[in-house]
Amino acid sequence: MTVLSIEDLRLELPGASRPVLAGVDLEVRQGQTVALVGESGSGKSLTSRSVLRLLPPGARAGGAVRVAGEDVLAMPPARLRELRSRQVSMVFQDPRAAINPMLRVGAFLTESLRANLGESKAGARARAVEMLEAVGLTDRVLRQHPHQLSGGMLQRVMIAAALLAGPALLLADEPTTALDVSTQAEIVALLADLRERFGTGLLFVTHDLGLAAAIADHVYVMYAGRIVEHGTAETVFAAPRHPYTSALLEATPSLAQPDRRLHAIPGRPPDLRAELTGCAFAPRCTRATDECHTTVPVGQVACHHPGGTHA
Repeated sequence: MTVLSIEDLRLELPGASRPVLAGVDLEVRQGQTVALVGESGSGKSLTSRSVLRLLPPGARAGGAVRVAGEDVLAMPPARLRELRSRQVSMVFQDPRAAINPMLRVGAFLTESLRANLGESKAGARARAVEMLEAVGLTDRVLRQHPHQLSGGMLQRVMIAAALLAGPALLLADEPTTALDVSTQAEIVALLADLRERFGTGLLFVTHDLGLAAAIADHVYVMYAGRIVEHGTAETVFAAPRHPYTSALLEATPSLAQPDRRLHAIPGRPPDLRAELTGCAFAPRCTRATDECHTTVPVGQVACHHPGGTHA
């Protein structure tokens, strides 16, 4: 069953000379983990936030973002609030910025259950304890303030909060960016375990291809507001066809080859103030030809000169 279907999503911002999202197509199925990867500024976070219609002021969106068949972009405010409180939850990059520092963790966790889902005080507390145990924390945390917890513990609290209402879809927007490497691994393993236990669909946004490879079933690679390649994680990472995907992998450290030289991607991502013609990656691509600078490539691998072959 498909829990999220994004079709031809376009997003324009005031002052930008081109769309920041230009025809994004993406799907997440029940119990599946989908990774959305790419450099900073590629449009990953905006894509994930569009699922909750958390768009910047003045943004104009087109296309469709369907959760369980309903278009989020066309929802009236009351239905949108219900979607945010029951069906879709998000785990943000920095847990310290997402939790009120004046509230104890218990108040933070039970507030939405009582206000949005009508839970009793005792019922909300019991559900909060259940979710804390699911993420490896005890009820002692309920009595603590955010500043008394480590970054990893706070991110676990955020994941518990996101799962309280039993959502069908969990959005994880760079959830390990502010954490050390060992804690990152713990959070990724935790998300994978929770996905299996609760059958939740997971959209995992990251610039870290190593994390994406560790957690994802399917991978979408994004560049300049477009999906340039997608496929199973095994296929994309083992045999990348788009030159941008290959370049990202060449720039990723590997424990299996610790002495391998990393290759930086030349140039910079395109400026939003500049209009684009042809393939957005062409100015940085070693395979580019005249066609690449004039014609926009389309397809599962959006490249005029893809390498290798895979289904």
